[in-house]
Amino acid sequence: MEASAEPVFYQKLQIWEPNMESEEEEEEEEQEEEEEETSESLVLYLRRPLDAPGNKVDGLPGAWARLVAALLLLAVSCSLAVRQLQRRGSLTGRFGSVAAPPTSVHSHPTGVYHHGAIISPAATCSHLGQELLAAGGNVVDAGVGASLCLAVVHPHATGLGAMFWGLFHNSSSANTTALMSGPAQTLAPGLGLPTALPALHLLHAHFGHLPWSHLLMGPTMLAREGFLVDEPLARALATQGTKGLCPLFCHADGTPLGLGDRATNPKLAAVLGRAALTPTPALAGDELLSLLARDLGLEETSARPMPTLVPALQFSMAQGTLFTTPGPSAGPELLALLKAALHSGEPHPDPCPPLLQTAATPVSSILATVDSSGAMLLLTSSLNSSFGSGHVSPSSGVLLSDLVDRSATSAWACPLILHVSPDDTEADVMGLVASGNPKMARAMTHALLSHLTRPQTHTQHQQQPQQGPTESSSTCGQGTLLQVATHAEHSHVSSVPSGCCPFEGF
Repeated sequence: MEASAEPVFYQKLQIWEPNMESEEEEEEEEQEEEEEETSESLVLYLRRPLDAPGNKVDGLPGAWARLVAALLLLAVSCSLAVRQLQRRGSLTGRFGSVAAPPTSVHSHPTGVYHHGAIISPAATCSHLGQELLAAGGNVVDAGVGASLCLAVVHPHATGLGAMFWGLFHNSSSANTTALMSGPAQTLAPGLGLPTALPALHLLHAHFGHLPWSHLLMGPTMLAREGFLVDEPLARALATQGTKGLCPLFCHADGTPLGLGDRATNPKLAAVLGRAALTPTPALAGDELLSLLARDLGLEETSARPMPTLVPALQFSMAQGTLFTTPGPSAGPELLALLKAALHSGEPHPDPCPPLLQTAATPVSSILATVDSSGAMLLLTSSLNSSFGSGHVSPSSGVLLSDLVDRSATSAWACPLILHVSPDDTEADVMGLVASGNPKMARAMTHALLSHLTRPQTHTQHQQQPQQGPTESSSTCGQGTLLQVATHAEHSHVSSVPSGCCPFEGF
């Protein structure tokens, strides 16, 4: 749940120019020379002849004079030493490889950041995404890198065998693009064709900034060197059992790994390492398909992933423009529900309106990342059930999704982006993405309708961020709802339930 807004204080920073450095150094040298002259004169004055009046060896005045002189010399020496250390520290901070951030009175409430932020179900992956943002990457770099990280550390909900859907809002062009995995295809009876690598590679190739190989470094290292089992994975392992998951996710005695245990996936690390070297999405997927076909005893497979990037579905209304993913995701049904609710004019929308009627509750994974310019990426993926097919590919370490008829509708995918004013690229942008079951999607609908119907005065708009989901949204079912937003040139992140998903920013 997003923290209450607090005043944001700014401190004007001086623009650094190359000639300023030399001027500062000259001023520092002049000050040092003046201090040295002062200290020398002080020393000469204090070092009077021993036979001068008042400096008798056996007298008290002489002893006091020597004591005062020693103390003054010590103080001057310490002052010069501290100044020299400060000067060296400033040079190190200016040119060194590791520099401490400048102190500032600019402060933020919890979940509010000046530049960018990311929120995901795993702390390790949120941290990796934040590092990519801080390294000069954009929201696509951070989101793709964190998704590949989740494919390693959360194999119960996502992975290279999962289907991906995404929604990217470009703050520069004000365009919103949908990432489509393509129609569900069968690799073998009951096993879905993996689309993660081609889909994420395609998204990055069009909108990413950092090199593709840079995004795979962290996930590859986690798979190779190991990661600690967190609470969501430990809970899924305890529920699922270890059938088909050993030896990757169980102890030598066959019991599942528990919270804090270390897991590795060297075969998956090798796949990610080779994918980092492939220049095109097709090659990234072909390498994995070859390994999977060999494991399944298939001589060859004509099926190929067909991810695409298409304009997002949009719906214009008085409050702005709403964007979501096209079918076969749940985006069209969600838009229809929102249109009906807005047309009815109900002041208090039903917290759990009927939305999607499905017999199954697919397990999915979500993340969201945003920057202060309004750029935003929402990603959702699913294996269609916990641990998908439940069988690990020996050659690749990948879990395939269990493809069934009901999974073709992708009822778990319905990310939403609200752009308050399409004519103003600096206007507020809010994104919602949900995981869990269709009931949680209803909660996302309720959160958006509550946001649209909440009175907004000019003062509120200027002083506090856009309000988002509340804890009451969780009453619609078990699941997770993430919100990211841009307001007043700041990035905002929150979740329902609050504290469920680690977030980081800078």
